[in-house]
Parts: sequence; C-alpha cells; structure tokens
Amino acid sequence: MKKVLLIKLSALGDVIFTIPLANNLKANGWEVHWLTTEKGFDILDGNPCADKVHFLPMYTWRKNKLKLKYLFQMIKVLFDLRKEKFDIAFDCQRRIKSLPFMRFCGAKRRILSHFSTEGAKYGANEILPTSPDSNHMVLWNLDYATYLGYDTSEIKMSLPNQPEEIKQKINDLTKDLDKTKPTVILAPETTWEPKHWNIENWIKVAEKLKDRCNIILTGVKLDASVFPKDCINLVGKTNLKDLIELFSRADLVIAPDSGSAHIAWASAKPALIEIFCCTWTEYFGCFGNDEKYFTMTGNLPCQPCGARTCQKSEIKNACANVPKAEDVIEKALSILFK
Repeated sequence: MKKVLLIKLSALGDVIFTIPLANNLKANGWEVHWLTTEKGFDILDGNPCADKVHFLPMYTWRKNKLKLKYLFQMIKVLFDLRKEKFDIAFDCQRRIKSLPFMRFCGAKRRILSHFSTEGAKYGANEILPTSPDSNHMVLWNLDYATYLGYDTSEIKMSLPNQPEEIKQKINDLTKDLDKTKPTVILAPETTWEPKHWNIENWIKVAEKLKDRCNIILTGVKLDASVFPKDCINLVGKTNLKDLIELFSRADLVIAPDSGSAHIAWASAKPALIEIFCCTWTEYFGCFGNDEKYFTMTGNLPCQPCGARTCQKSEIKNACANVPKAEDVIEKALSILFK
C-alpha cells in the first residue's frame, strides 16, 4: 500500500480542516500517517482518517524552554518517521516549524502548496504549480489530492468514535436536560483574545434563550457565575473527546472562531452560529449547508485584521462588540423554531 505523511502541527481547527484530505487519500488507496502535536492528537487518535498518528510534544517543548533533552526527542521522532519509508509527505502546516520534519522525514516526494510562508519551501522537493482557486482551508488542503489527480468534489469529515465511558459521562453531566426543549451550547472561549465576542453579548443570548431552550455552557476559564442560574454549567468539566460527544447531542452550538466551533461543524449534527471578530470567514468559517451553518461578523472597516493584538488606537477591540447580541438571538430562534 502507498504510504503518505500529513504534517500538521498547529491548532485544533487547522487539524480538523485537514481531515477531508486524509479521508480522500484513504479512499484512493493510501495508508495515511499524521505528524501532529498536543492540540491535534485527541482529534486524530481513534479517527478513521488516520492509520497511524506520530506525536510531537511541541507545546511541551516550548513551555519548558526547549531543553537539550527535547532535541534528542525530536531526533527520535525523525528516525521513527524515516523508518516508515513514506512515498509522499504533504506539508499542511506550510510554515517554518514544519520544515525540519518535512525535510528529513525520508519521503521520496515532499510536496508543498504554493501558498506557504516563512521559508517552508526549503523542506520540499516539489511545489504545487499554482495557488488554490478557493479560499477555505479545507479546500486548500484538498488541493494536494487534486494535484495527485483525485476527485475532491466530496468533502468527507470524520471524528473518533467515543467509548462507552465517555457517553456515560455526558449522560451524567446532562441528566437535568428538559427533553421537550432544544439544546443550545454556548462555547464563548478562544485562545486569541481578539477573537472573543464580549461576555455581555453571551449573557444576553443566554437570558433570551433560556426559557425556550436548554442552555449548556462549556469552556475552561469562563466565569459561569455571571450567566443565568438555570444554565447547565460544564465549564472545566469536559475534555476534547467529551466535547465531541456533547456537541453531537446538541441542536445548536454558538461559538467564536475556535476549536469548539470547528468540532461542532465536524460532528455534522448541530446547527452552528460561528461569530467572527478579527479573523476571516472565507478561510475558517463553517460551510456546506446554508440552512444549518452560519457565520456572523460586524463588517467593520478594520475587519478582518488577523492580528493577535488590536492595532486601532481610537476604539480597541471594536470588533468584539459586533454582531449585536440581538442579531445572534434572532438567528438562533430562526434556526430552532422555524
């Protein structure tokens, strides 16, 4: 069997956006291996899109100041990759941090998208001849399969199957749900501060929907005490695999541009309202069913900027105030009560 390595070392959403490429390659007879970090491992472990997952603890290395012992760990990872004798490696990261693994993984063909930055091209021996025609990250990744001559008209997503203990855990956490009402999950947190929609907006959404819906709050550091008392507070009580199961039981998920939003979209079960502040809807937004998946933004002159720190001097983080909470509430009600 032909063997391919997909290198994706960044955020959870970016890994999810690469899964359709892996499924396309598997459908065309490839044994698919991944190289990923802490942020991607749980979404790939047990996922049918991966025959084998090679783990790179990159965030642990950074946190611990790249100690010398981590250099030996990295060398071991490279030796393990070379033993696989890959036919092809695709650099889906397209940045300098993937360069050493791309360059020394031992693949006969090391293919990189024309859309790459930071000198990533020096890890490849083959460059796609043109940039992808479409903007979304899923389609950028599928451009690799197109380059090999495969049909990419079908976008197949997959997530790990959850064991019974996780299903039972979610049963216990949601035992107080009113089965006669739709379930809405609010997942306000992101890793970038400029991606955050103001907490006052989230509270307004919860207040307006709580009488007609079950409201579940998820996150790690979210202050659930400022939300209505009858919301089900799961903040700090779930891990990534728990969220996969939880989102698959929801009717609607509302989230900013975040890993939570991308998991909800990948699960294909709930409707999704994804709120964009500083990032690009055309690159990272949910898509596929215009009656189920919605991206909302404020359309300010400065949006999107893509900056991790707001550059506007007159109104800092103005994009965090838009869209208005009333607009998101109206969209949610139109989805849930057609």
